[in-house]
Amino acid sequence: MILYLHGFRSSPQSAKTSLLAAHMQALGRGDEYLCPQLPASPRAAVELVLDIASEVNPAKLTLIGSSLGGYYATYVAEKLGCRAVLLNPAVFAARDLATQVGVKTQYHTNEPFEFKAAYIDELKALAVDRITHPERYFLMAATGDELLDSREMVAHFASARQHIIDGSDHGISDFAEYAGEVLAFCGVDAGAVQ
Repeated sequence: MILYLHGFRSSPQSAKTSLLAAHMQALGRGDEYLCPQLPASPRAAVELVLDIASEVNPAKLTLIGSSLGGYYATYVAEKLGCRAVLLNPAVFAARDLATQVGVKTQYHTNEPFEFKAAYIDELKALAVDRITHPERYFLMAATGDELLDSREMVAHFASARQHIIDGSDHGISDFAEYAGEVLAFCGVDAGAVQ
């Protein structure tokens, strides 16, 4: 089972999750892929993820987290002992999102939502200072990320498997080049899908 956690202001309609969902469908494994709409509250988002994950053996679960979703994926992977792929993950989410308090809109729907000041403390409560089993993690970090510092990602996940993309951007707009590698870490042979 692959559980994709989208980033701040993102949604299940993002390019990366849509591409992965299409690959899984083409492989006849669409029912093994899920990307829920995460609530704005970090606590509620993680509770939702843990509720979904409770139905799956952690040994058969891989989280894929993008940006803020990578921050959540790290917390949940540590809690459950499952694998996680981190795509330009937020490492210091409370610091990075402190300036985002207020009413925002989702990128794909323009639907408004409120990111409350209390959510910063919720983010702090989810911080993982050091991962315990680096072999369960795969970091994909783009040096051209315009929102988050890839050097912080590389340092935080120093002992994990890493693929550093020279250039690209925060959304990894060239993600189609790397989808097979991500799915392979999840235990899915995507060789038949191009």
